[in-house]
Amino acid sequence: MRIVQSMIPAASDNMANAGLALGTAPPRDPAWRGRVTATVVALIILWPTLVMTEFKPWQLLDAQSLDSTWRFLSAFFPPAHSREFLLLVLEATWQTIAMATAGMALAMAGAIPLTLIVNEHLSISRLGSGRMSAPAWLIRQTVRWLLVLLRSVPELVWALIFVRIVGLGPTAAVLAIALTYCGMLGKVYAEILESSDTHATDTLLRNGSGRLAAFFYGTLPGAATELMSYTVYRWECAIRGSVVMGYVGAGGLGQRMDESTKMLAGSEVSTMLIVFVLLVAAADVVSKLFRKGLS
Repeated sequence: MRIVQSMIPAASDNMANAGLALGTAPPRDPAWRGRVTATVVALIILWPTLVMTEFKPWQLLDAQSLDSTWRFLSAFFPPAHSREFLLLVLEATWQTIAMATAGMALAMAGAIPLTLIVNEHLSISRLGSGRMSAPAWLIRQTVRWLLVLLRSVPELVWALIFVRIVGLGPTAAVLAIALTYCGMLGKVYAEILESSDTHATDTLLRNGSGRLAAFFYGTLPGAATELMSYTVYRWECAIRGSVVMGYVGAGGLGQRMDESTKMLAGSEVSTMLIVFVLLVAAADVVSKLFRKGLS
């Protein structure tokens, strides 16, 4: 038996070698056609976009570009560290955090009631027949389009508009964040709530509970972690957005960075970039602490 078993693998190897010698091709990957097709389609779609955007990365390796890059980056070292400048940067950083936090607070104040209106599971008229009444449907669709309008306009565009209305300063950034993020928060809040388990909410509504009570005791407990996680993430995005809006005169760290860039003060720009990275890292730590506390 041992001799026979030892002969079987050898025989199979000999048959495979014989098959290769006779020109029998090895089995092909059955998914190769799909992979090749997907690659070709991706190239067909990507190539016109690259041409339209004039994407030419090889220009970065041009001698003149390399020389300009070296002169620009060499001015970053050493970073500016005078006491007066650091105090100025600290004040601008605190203003940036304040703008993001105030804008998020206003955005949540608008997004939460709009989310409650949009949420179909809180509609009492759908409990009996499974369909909403015409007025309830019309109100929800109107609010949905309002959320679409708010988030369609980038916060930078809102900031440009409010700078013309209220003048230079952080007020424009706060209002811009409030409007854009109200639309974003309202949309995502509604999607999170609609994708959560609705059994408890429907049971409370059928037993005569009010919609707010059904929301707080039926819907919110199961979605609180995801809602908080997304809210903190948006606050982190608002901090980054506050810096960008500073370039249009909305105050904060971005406005200081814009002024230093125009004066070609590379060392000051370097210091503010370091502070900005630390600021985003700190926001990420806060986000993790919130998620860990809710998990």
